Amino acid sequence: MFIALSTFTIANDMAPAVKEAFINRPGLVEGAPGFIRLQVISPQDNPQEIWLITHWQDEESYKTWHHSHMYHDSHSGIPKGLKLVPRSAKVRFFEHICE
Repeated sequence: MFIALSTFTIANDMAPAVKEAFINRPGLVEGAPGFIRLQVISPQDNPQEIWLITHWQDEESYKTWHHSHMYHDSHSGIPKGLKLVPRSAKVRFFEHICE
C-alpha cells in the first residue's frame, strides 16, 4: 500500500469553511482506480492545520489520480479567499508496513 500525506495551514481564519468544504466535497477520488480511503484530520492543538491522508493500492495509482482532470476538478470547492501560511503546504509519501 502507498500513502500520501498532504498538510497545509490556513492563514486567514477560514478553517471552519475549509472543513465544511471537505465534509461536502464531491467525492471524486473515491472513483479513482487504486484508491482505498481518505482521511481528513486536524490537530487539536492547531485547528488551522489540515492533514489529508490518502491510501492507495500503489504509487502509480496515486500519480495517475494526481495528474488527472478529476484531481483538479476535486478542488473546485475550495472556499474563495482562502489563504495559506506561506510554505506550509507539504506532501509526503509513505510505505505502509503493517496495521
